[in-house]
Amino acid sequence: MARPFISLLTDFGARDPSAGILHGVILGIAPEASIVDISHEVRKYAIRDGALLLWCAVPYLPVGSHVAVVDPGVGTERRPVAIKTARGDVLIGPDNGLLVGAAARLGGATDVHLLQNPEFRLPVVSTSFHGRDIFAPAAAHLARGVELPRLGPEIDPATLVPSPIPEPVVEAGRLTTSVIYIDTFGNVKLAATRAQLEAALGDLAPGARLRVTLGGIDHEIPWRATFGGAAVGTPLLYEDSYGRVCLAENQGNVAARLGIVDDQAVVIKRD
Repeated sequence: MARPFISLLTDFGARDPSAGILHGVILGIAPEASIVDISHEVRKYAIRDGALLLWCAVPYLPVGSHVAVVDPGVGTERRPVAIKTARGDVLIGPDNGLLVGAAARLGGATDVHLLQNPEFRLPVVSTSFHGRDIFAPAAAHLARGVELPRLGPEIDPATLVPSPIPEPVVEAGRLTTSVIYIDTFGNVKLAATRAQLEAALGDLAPGARLRVTLGGIDHEIPWRATFGGAAVGTPLLYEDSYGRVCLAENQGNVAARLGIVDDQAVVIKRD
């Protein structure tokens, strides 16, 4: 049989021992588990960043348990949950919006359970490290074959905190969206997908001229199939490898050039 699969995504960073401790806790319970680190460099406390990275990653991972911890509300009344998806995966983490977009990407939530059973936690649960004490043990026990309902009572998926990634407004001839992530190259990810942009503007061919309004300033930016379709140092709109609309500059930093920041409103029309 294939080894049970567990992925990890956190904002813990590489300097502190937290990420390694998650591995140790899992392997202490389920030594046969295969563990993959999606990232431990999510921007601190940035639930939306974590939700986006998890959304990007999960379709390309084996079916298994996916632990995500970006949890500024740790120790409060926010709920620890496990979400079973239609594909068969279980998403484990805080009920703060972090998990629901990824669940939808995997076919949607089929059932959700609170992580309340002390049998499947560490013996002592801290108020500040639920990744170690609750979430990693839950994933490890599932890897050992424990049935999800044993982890705690079932709750209504409709009560989960919604995704922090806002839905764009699609209108005939106009798409209103926002900046949700700026990557290390200065490329700017928008909340909208290409399908939503084309629903507003129609089919997009390479070179199509678009008007992008940022901070009340209009910019004429063409749609391109790839970075190389634009001259070096010039901006472009493109579909990233996950289907989202992005703004970039070929071999440059478009966020710095145009002063783009998180949450900035973006309106796209045909020029």
